This record gives sequence, C-alpha cells and structure tokens, in this order.
Amino acid sequence: MARPGITITLTERRGSCPCRHHHRPGDTFDFDTERGRLCPLAMHVAFLYADILRYGGRIPGEPPGTARFCCPDPDTMNVFRLEVREKAVSGRSGASESQDSGEP
Repeated sequence: MARPGITITLTERRGSCPCRHHHRPGDTFDFDTERGRLCPLAMHVAFLYADILRYGGRIPGEPPGTARFCCPDPDTMNVFRLEVREKAVSGRSGASESQDSGEP
C-alpha cells in the first residue's frame, strides 16, 4: 500500500524579522521530494506532524488530514499547514496493465 503524500504550505509570517531561509507566505513544499528546500528548523517540527498524519493519526483541534505548526525561530514565527494528499499513480502501472491484457 502506497503512503499518502504530504504538502507543506507556509500560510503566515508573524514577527518583524524576515525568514532566514527567505521563505514567504504561499511557498509550498512536497514533504517527500522537496524537504531539502525547507528550513531545517521548520522541517524538524514538520516531520513529527507528517509522521502522525501519514499513518492515520489526527491532530486535536485540526480538520482530519491537516496540521498547523510554527517554525521555532523566535524572531520570525512562520506558520505552516501540513496536508495529506493521495500520491500520484505511477505511469508504470498503466504500462503493466496493457501488457497483461495482451495489447501492444
């Protein structure tokens, strides 16, 4: 069974200092393929929530499949939203089906 994908979106910045990683509200990251682009401080917090949601857990007070968290940088509090999404189906599965059916 494939794991669901996780999307991380920066929704808000609180505080007067700019983000040290130059993130801005609206930035979106794929947890599995773009985590290296996300600030390590924020990624450290995101990992915990991603693990909970990916395996069926729920965060109290949040809609199912979502979590909100903040970067721990005390000068720039970036607020992120983490969302579970279905992983895209690989193109290889379609090729396998046509081979199994005997069609070219």
